[in-house]
Amino acid sequence: MRTPENSADLIAAEDVLLFANAAITATGQREFRSGALDQQLSLDFLHTYVRVNYRRVYAACLALDINDHNAARIVLGLLETAGEAGAEERRTEGRLIAARLARLPPQRVYRLFGEVRRAGINNRRTRAIMRDWLAARPDLGHDAVKYRSGVKTAARHVHLRCPQGAEPLAEVGAFLFRPGKLPRYEHPLLDAWRRAHYEQGAVAELPFTVAEGFAARHGMKRETFLKRAAPRMTRLERLRTHAVAQRPDVDLAAMPLTRLALYVLSLPFEQRAAHRTELTGALRTAARRAAGKHAGSWGRVHAVLDDSFSSSGSGQKRRRPLAVALACHHLLEVLAAPGAYRGLWTSGRGDALLVRPWGPTPLGMRVLDALEPGPGGAAPDRLVIVSDGWDNAPAGLAGEVLRVWRARLDPGRRTAVVHVNPVYDADGFDVRRLAAGVPTAGIRDAEDLPALVEIARFAEGRTGAAELHAYLDRRVALFLGERDTEKETENETEKGTMS
Repeated sequence: MRTPENSADLIAAEDVLLFANAAITATGQREFRSGALDQQLSLDFLHTYVRVNYRRVYAACLALDINDHNAARIVLGLLETAGEAGAEERRTEGRLIAARLARLPPQRVYRLFGEVRRAGINNRRTRAIMRDWLAARPDLGHDAVKYRSGVKTAARHVHLRCPQGAEPLAEVGAFLFRPGKLPRYEHPLLDAWRRAHYEQGAVAELPFTVAEGFAARHGMKRETFLKRAAPRMTRLERLRTHAVAQRPDVDLAAMPLTRLALYVLSLPFEQRAAHRTELTGALRTAARRAAGKHAGSWGRVHAVLDDSFSSSGSGQKRRRPLAVALACHHLLEVLAAPGAYRGLWTSGRGDALLVRPWGPTPLGMRVLDALEPGPGGAAPDRLVIVSDGWDNAPAGLAGEVLRVWRARLDPGRRTAVVHVNPVYDADGFDVRRLAAGVPTAGIRDAEDLPALVEIARFAEGRTGAAELHAYLDRRVALFLGERDTEKETENETEKGTMS
């Protein structure tokens, strides 16, 4: 029988896991079964509840694989309520915030700085964090051109000193606050922006998103503009603007796995079939890169993958659940021992490359199929279910199958079962679960699957807050220890995409 202390620990652990699932999956955008307002209100409550009751854990979540939307919200919440933390807590939070900002996309950080300014957060620590991040940018002149309003807002808020003269920072200051005063700039992008107002040739020297506006102003043909701008376009910009047959300069295999899956699903069936070898090879290469040291270490793996109609997502997250399932399919194939993987789609399809959102969600029937022994009569070592959890053909069958399997057929837990859910349920303040005894974790990117399987074990109810806090402490130590190395790598990558 549980003691009150153990019950309190269990509740605390459940609260933390509930928030972690939300922070991984929810973005405040519309989902298939809930609107954007419902998502936002649900997230608002969770962020406030966890920050007030578990502030240490709230900050530690910055070290987890949460999405950028919630990472920015946590940073804003910590900065806004700094007075509620002690001196040691503020120091730890400051290090976590700095490390997380170094990982966030720059446009997301500049947007966050705008929210900081609108919220009136202007204490010394906040200004120091913003100054340090700006000082660490590899090319502030590039940022001033591409994210002009964001850089201007941040510079004003931290009272960034821009001296007079020919120094790079002085040129950025003149560009932001005294446009037109200098006849020319030494920084090539700043000068290209100046010349682009009257010279078409300078348009292609600018970042693509800025150049598009100037191209429209000059009335340039789209084809001509894209050809000239191609050398300076990032990989994602090339994917957005070129069809498969017209993008010889795009290395699909270098794309992140889930983003590549989204791209594949955006193609018509005819193009997918015509480029089957190229697309499948790219997905497998990306999966091997994502698996890393875990490749081949999971033994016999069976997977149930949801391609029902609800996997179409919403207008804001189009086909996102299906893309996660497709990416997990290829990743699990790499994680399993060679030849020991079996993937089952809810629709019954056998061709992963041609999946589409269709039909009901017969999870129970597919779970029954997945639990059948594979070659040699052996049960799978792992069963992974990738679904939004709306088991409806018939309703509730998957949970009942898993309950009977665990209670009667596999009480020794020879088969590890985990459910990863890419969709946040605003009404339940969590991702939807199949059964009480099945560990469930939220997932946004398939690349995070190995780490999520580790954290999902805390959802089984057999561990308490102490073990969970120890896990979070390890993740924080690793996160802060890797900060400098990862920051240098990201800066080099960003420079490479601009060249």
